[in-house]
Amino acid sequence: MIPEIHENKEFAAGSAGLPEWLTPFEPRRGLSNGHLQTIIGNFLPRPPFRLASVPEAVEVDPADGSRVLCHCHWQADLDRASRLTVILVHGLEGSSESQYIQGLAVRAWAAGCNVIRMNMRNCGGTDALSPTLYHSGLSDDVGAVVRHFAEQHGLERVALVGYSMGGNMVLKLAGEWGSRASLVAVAAVCPAIDLAAGADALHEPLNRGYEWRFLSRLMERYARKAELFPNLYVPAREIGPVRSIRQFDDKIVARYFDFSDADDYYHRAASARVVDQIAVPTLILCAMDDPFIRLFPETRDRLRANPHITFVETRHGGHCAYLSRDRGNEIHWAEAAAIRFLLAEAAQPHGS
Repeated sequence: MIPEIHENKEFAAGSAGLPEWLTPFEPRRGLSNGHLQTIIGNFLPRPPFRLASVPEAVEVDPADGSRVLCHCHWQADLDRASRLTVILVHGLEGSSESQYIQGLAVRAWAAGCNVIRMNMRNCGGTDALSPTLYHSGLSDDVGAVVRHFAEQHGLERVALVGYSMGGNMVLKLAGEWGSRASLVAVAAVCPAIDLAAGADALHEPLNRGYEWRFLSRLMERYARKAELFPNLYVPAREIGPVRSIRQFDDKIVARYFDFSDADDYYHRAASARVVDQIAVPTLILCAMDDPFIRLFPETRDRLRANPHITFVETRHGGHCAYLSRDRGNEIHWAEAAAIRFLLAEAAQPHGS
């Protein structure tokens, strides 16, 4: 399929006319099905995570008495501030230890970047650090991490990479900030830009397995929070039956974050509202066969109208999988594409 290239840099699947940092995506043999990509991509073993750096664990206080845990990998002190710093944000019920976060970290570090693996509040075993739950709209937490490390280390250039829910958060922050010092580029892989569409897609019959997996973990987390903070949360049994992500958001997220209902939450937390205000180079990678990420037509129009956004939609790839025909570590196409994009757009002077 020959890519259709528009002035706002939207690319379809294909090979002709692509920028140097973007190679065509060809799915691994036998993995042209989005569900297979998604499932195998989640469980495919990887080499042990190793960096020539001892991670520094830093707790950042974003707001409301909550803290988020970040694992920082710093290049040499001498030129730390001038190097590109890449902050990585995981997806729903992931953590800084998620395989794709580790894969991104290895690539960014090898390219000479500082790397910060951020845990959303409560994730990565940090339930006790925050009295609140977490949700897709907490872009201020990402902003707090950017500000904290930019001020502490005098960082000149910061880039964000987010997957799925984390993709929504980094796009939302970029839209809210517009053009702000230190934030120079953003990449989002399979971002949940339209939260309502994604929640409803998860409840479709073919996607109930994914929904059940997310929901069981979210309810387990809620039960832990109720034990840790009994004065703040009612026992899970008092919530009543929760049989879908939409019900979870309606009965729990809306209740504890002062949204009127799930629809109010989806509207206010979705990056779709602000993508037209993004003013830094931004890459959005989506797959047409992603089982549960959906974009409303009006959101596509906003993406296409913003000249700062490069929107790449491939025919295959599943949800955050993108297992390609390439050998070795290059099998993870989206991770490689995201880091190459950041290096190209942020004019990284170090490494290769």
